[in-house]
Amino acid sequence: MVFDVSVALTWILFLALFPIAFFWLRRAWRIVSQRDFSEVGLKHGRHPPHPEKFAPYEMAINLVAGVVVVSVIAAVLLGELDYSTWSAIAGSTIWCKFFASFALSRHAHAGLAKSKA
Repeated sequence: MVFDVSVALTWILFLALFPIAFFWLRRAWRIVSQRDFSEVGLKHGRHPPHPEKFAPYEMAINLVAGVVVVSVIAAVLLGELDYSTWSAIAGSTIWCKFFASFALSRHAHAGLAKSKA
């Protein structure tokens, strides 16, 4: 194996999956077990009026994404997935999680916009 840019980026992506999965699963755990809604629906660092209303959705987003990433890590370590498959699954999961959390935060703040008339 020749060490080049693509090998370095492959290792960076794979090693980045570990902290990503940890933080996402920890956020889901905090919402479920500790009833910590401090990171639910943040928009510009502000909380929505009722974050507990959106907490189950945020928990589900983080839990599903974290479980998918942990599954990808396990499959790669067991040699069950080739590079193109696991990188596609991991990349799609990361982007979908970011978009879903972004949409949820915007929805949580939807009724707060003040119109200038």
